[in-house]
Amino acid sequence: MEFKTDVLLHGGDYNPDQWLDRPDILEKDVEMLAESGCNVVSLGIFAWSTLEPEEGVFRLDWMEEVIDRLYAKGIRVILATPSGARPKWLADKYPEVLRVDQARRRQLFGTRHNHCYTSPVYREKVRIINQKLAERFGNHPAVILWHISNEYGGECHCPLCQAAFRDWLKEKYQTIENLNSRWCTTFWSHTYQSFDDIESPSEIGETQLHALNLDWKRFVTHQTRDFMRWEIQAVRDAGSKLPVTANLMYYFDGLDYFKMAKDIDVVSWDTYPTWGKAKDIAVARDNAMCHDLMRSLKGKPFFQMESCPSSTNWQGISKLKKPGILFAQSMQPIAHGGEGALYFQIRQSRGASEKFHGAVIDHYGGNDTRVFKEVTEVGDTLKVIREVAGSRVDSPAALLYDWSSNWAMEDSQGPRNKGLHHHEALLKMYGGFRKLGLNVDLVDEECSLEGYKVLAISMGYVFREGFAEKVRAFVENGGTLIITYWSGIADETDRCYLDGVPYGLMDVLGLRSEEIDGLYDWEENHLIPVGGNDLGLTKSYSCRYLCDLVRVNGAEPVMVYADDFYTGHAALTRNTYGKGTACYIAADAEEAFYDDFIAALMKEKSIKAPVTGVIPEGLEVTTRENDTVRYYFYQNFADHAVKLPLPEGAFESIFGDAEAKLKPLGMVVLKEKL
Repeated sequence: MEFKTDVLLHGGDYNPDQWLDRPDILEKDVEMLAESGCNVVSLGIFAWSTLEPEEGVFRLDWMEEVIDRLYAKGIRVILATPSGARPKWLADKYPEVLRVDQARRRQLFGTRHNHCYTSPVYREKVRIINQKLAERFGNHPAVILWHISNEYGGECHCPLCQAAFRDWLKEKYQTIENLNSRWCTTFWSHTYQSFDDIESPSEIGETQLHALNLDWKRFVTHQTRDFMRWEIQAVRDAGSKLPVTANLMYYFDGLDYFKMAKDIDVVSWDTYPTWGKAKDIAVARDNAMCHDLMRSLKGKPFFQMESCPSSTNWQGISKLKKPGILFAQSMQPIAHGGEGALYFQIRQSRGASEKFHGAVIDHYGGNDTRVFKEVTEVGDTLKVIREVAGSRVDSPAALLYDWSSNWAMEDSQGPRNKGLHHHEALLKMYGGFRKLGLNVDLVDEECSLEGYKVLAISMGYVFREGFAEKVRAFVENGGTLIITYWSGIADETDRCYLDGVPYGLMDVLGLRSEEIDGLYDWEENHLIPVGGNDLGLTKSYSCRYLCDLVRVNGAEPVMVYADDFYTGHAALTRNTYGKGTACYIAADAEEAFYDDFIAALMKEKSIKAPVTGVIPEGLEVTTRENDTVRYYFYQNFADHAVKLPLPEGAFESIFGDAEAKLKPLGMVVLKEKL
């Protein structure tokens, strides 16, 4: 089911259930929402105890009054199912709904997300409240979307989940002999005699069987996804045909979001960058890569469900956003293909955990605060650029981001147990494309590679069955492959490949990896160019953490190591295979290397930036388009004003002045007819 909007969404999490004893505040909230340009709220996320204060006793009138009041002011509603925090009566009467931790301890009632996704009782109680909401509000003209639960996460190790895990394993492996073979259980005499022998990983039990750890993580995604489908089916059974979303979280380690996204109609996510901890452009680029990941999960527009309009209350340091950051952060998802920028929260709660979390309306409650004025500026701007809604992002480059591979690599015990620095390596690769203004999609191993000109794989540790063949075909048919050290090492159950790695691509790359050196944090090596190399690289670059030693078999060395016993060994190679090119980066090189190497390679392959001239450091350039128009977004995350590199063709401005220098944290949006 498609989710489409003809406006850019602006609003956030609203919790009127916290203020039912203050009708004056509820009235004021609606007026201030309208004043700030907010056109949508997500409603009822943690309201279960107010909606159903006792088992079977439902009080929904207050919610209808709130929805009607919002709708009268032109404010739409994203209606939540309240499963993210269950009421105490449910935990007291049905203790099986409470999670069991790794040490096999049943948790007490408290916090949130402390519930078992397998529990039949919990599923039934969630089904009932979801259906009550859907029957009452599923066809209300104000409601545009279902917000399914909130930030799914966590795991349960109770007997119900253990039984479900064993059933999942039986379906996957069929026989215990097959599981033992794939898991390599003869190591340390861990052979299982029956599926009934298997327990989930535990700090007081098994933690060293890597295939068990990996399959458990996959099972947690499976079970969470199954619970989410149960929630969605409840609102469908009650007659609501509205599209659904579930708010995802950053690069969350606990769930495979490519799989979760298959069951929702539109992706939304919650972003809380730590502005001020590093240069603005570094923070922005990390956030941008996650925007691109969220867009790529379904290959469709997404939106930002949560961000903080001021300072959070849960990060190590509650840093205020300096003037302009809120605007820049809110515009960034739009630039990367998003359809809205929402906040947590609309009104600051008066007590408990999030009483000091930033909000559109703070405890003072006035419209003359700096934050409220900046939120209003965002609302005004989103109205001006609303025509970009529905346009798509076309990307020439795909960057591999595979949850199973990441899980296995981080658990692999070697070659560095104190930091593989995978995320940093991804950002360096990503930044090399983005500094050229090239859009990037993030894909996993199951995604299609059709339509991409470049595939970049940074530490693709696991190659699932068929992936090497997919990459081979991509290069053979004219694609450009960039792949790094520590790729193609193990199969999908974390069994190491025999007969050489990168598995299935040694002839494509013209080399074989022989050894990999883990460097101490204080060590570094250097990459130096081979004279007269075809890419025209002339500088030397430092590298740290990991250095791969490869045996070249047909590939052309472009750079070599300068230090240690592997001085002169190839560190960057390229090889022609079929109609395409395959490049191998053997070491964790510095950021400048990626910038120069990718720029030289893109120039050779005639993969052009969307704008003319050099993009200044700190300026982010992204494009969106439809069949007739291309939109250019410029955001300046440098600490000084910059001149904009402009499109080649004729253009007009829909926001900002393209001819003037763009001030820090400012934005310009242009459009060009195609």
